[in-house]
Amino acid sequence: MTHNQVYDAAELYLRTKISPLTEPLQVSKTPRKKTISLSIDQGQQINDTFDNVKLTWRYICSSNQRSESQNHSLRRHNNNNNNNQSSEKRCFELTFHKKHKDKVVEFYLPHVFAQANAIKQKEKVVKLYTRDPCLGDDENGMGSSIWGSVNLEHPATFETMAMEPELKRTIVEDMDRFVKRREFYKKMGKAWKRGYLLYGPPGTVKSSLIAAMANYLKFDVYDLELTSIHSNYDLRRILLSTTNRSILVIEDIDCSLEMHDRQFDEQQQFVYQQQSNNRLTLSGLLNFIDGLWSSCGDERIIVFTTNHKDRLDPALLRPGRMDVHIHISYCTTSGFRILASNYLGFRGHDHPHRLWGENEGLIESAKVTPAEVAEELMKSDDVDVALDRLANFLKCNKVENDETEEEANKIENQEAKRQKRTTTM
Repeated sequence: MTHNQVYDAAELYLRTKISPLTEPLQVSKTPRKKTISLSIDQGQQINDTFDNVKLTWRYICSSNQRSESQNHSLRRHNNNNNNNQSSEKRCFELTFHKKHKDKVVEFYLPHVFAQANAIKQKEKVVKLYTRDPCLGDDENGMGSSIWGSVNLEHPATFETMAMEPELKRTIVEDMDRFVKRREFYKKMGKAWKRGYLLYGPPGTVKSSLIAAMANYLKFDVYDLELTSIHSNYDLRRILLSTTNRSILVIEDIDCSLEMHDRQFDEQQQFVYQQQSNNRLTLSGLLNFIDGLWSSCGDERIIVFTTNHKDRLDPALLRPGRMDVHIHISYCTTSGFRILASNYLGFRGHDHPHRLWGENEGLIESAKVTPAEVAEELMKSDDVDVALDRLANFLKCNKVENDETEEEANKIENQEAKRQKRTTTM
């Protein structure tokens, strides 16, 4: 009833060793897989070489007659009701010179496992999990059954993200360094986790960046809505039900939880308000992401998003909780070029357009989000029409921003004069 892990690893590994001369081939694809799989047929051989050792794999299928009781747990495809059933036994036969036995067992087979794991990771379908508070816990009371999932079909990648190239490179390098540091975190006595804070105005691709991170790392995503959690105990129980190699997302953290459940007394000493397990508190969240509970799991990333970083408690912002702060602001000229390429297939530097330079100049001063620019570019497939519409939109937006800024300056000056008169009196 359990899979032979050596067989499964060999099956994946040998797909990469099939010769162009091999025939016939078996071709398959499941709905969740993005690629077509090739495999060899019964009796066929695949040759391999490892550290100057020649090895031969052969795929063997054999049928055995078994009684109904013996065959019940073994047969795969035979659905008839005869008392005597045929079961198919499948295996890979690995042949090599016996003097290399130790090398094959100690080094070659682990190599096969490593390559198979890399293939599985590459072909993995990323899942998006969300919590359903109407569902109950599993039989262990750990809450795993309250996560429902769908395939994460979001197409975002770092190549298509409308962000500054240097910022994207910094994020990718930080993630690469994180996933390679298992032994480093163990040596330092730190939980193997990483916290990111994405902050900036609404519409600045924060959610798309999370999807790009998940697609790049092949990490599942757990979308946690803190407003649906009623106590610190529930938070610990729910988060412990998430898996390793995953991204936990808490969006709009400034709106999801009262971020100031601590205060200073008259002597300016730091004191805590009275807390209990019957409510969710900032301290409860801090204890999970940076306390003893944070060590329950490996290779996890926690991403917080907010439109108002200034509203967050300073205790939440420090390293160990939010390790990397990423400011995602309005659309820049670099972002505009990427969006124009994504939506119009147009590269201004390769094919100069009369409106290209004007749009680039307006982008910097108009203070518009990538989402707003993308919406304008989507309104027409014609490059001339799309860029003309965008230029008009940017001009109108710039006028509105200038008027708003002028009004704000006027109010600020009036307030300053009023305070000055009050001081004089």
